[in-house]
Amino acid sequence: MAAQAWSPLRCYWLEAKHELLRLMRTPSFVLPTLLFPAVFYLLFAVLLAGSSGKGAAHYLLAGYGVFGIMGAALFGFGVTVASERERGLLRLKRALPMPQGAYLLAKMVTAMVFAVLISLILAALAVAFADIALSPRQWMLLLLVNVAGVLPFCALGLYIGSRVNASAAPAVVNLLYLPMGFLSGLWLPLQLLPDAIGWLAPVWPSYHLGELAQKVVGGGAGSPAWMHLGVLMVFTGVFFVLARARLARCD
Repeated sequence: MAAQAWSPLRCYWLEAKHELLRLMRTPSFVLPTLLFPAVFYLLFAVLLAGSSGKGAAHYLLAGYGVFGIMGAALFGFGVTVASERERGLLRLKRALPMPQGAYLLAKMVTAMVFAVLISLILAALAVAFADIALSPRQWMLLLLVNVAGVLPFCALGLYIGSRVNASAAPAVVNLLYLPMGFLSGLWLPLQLLPDAIGWLAPVWPSYHLGELAQKVVGGGAGSPAWMHLGVLMVFTGVFFVLARARLARCD
């Protein structure tokens, strides 16, 4: 009886464990996901910050944290779901005696683990090279924003994976990932960009997550946190529903 009661939990655990191990053993995913935010932070916040000093280091700590977790979620969902759907793995998963949500939960947990790793790497670089000193509460809140912040991009990545084939998925993800990072003010403050970009920035989920992260480190545009949180929750719900409907129609 005990073994039967715990078997669903074991299914969730094993699915998440093997999904994480699979991606950890994929250098083409691990290296860009973990190294790009770190390299960009060292380059722009430490080496090229110039007179901006700690102001730029604080801003880019929040910005590149969001940029990094976006990549982990979008590529972890968009590319892998498209590939697994095309190879028939989703049909196989449906036929197996496993909880229906284990597949998606495993991918979400994996994205969150990568969000933790990206956050820790950036925090270590910020302390060691940019002399950043946040309070323990700020560090924990920044970690929370990054870890929970993968969910909107998991939803978007899932929708992409449900719509495009495996060969097109990386291109589609890149077409969204890189422009969103720039147009949301994650790389440069929106005040330094053309006014049109600033007006359109609230369209992107990355802008709202970036504003939450900036508020943690002492920045942000002044809009209330609940507004950004609400937009992200609606965005997440809409794209999960759209992706679920699309996947339900897939053979």
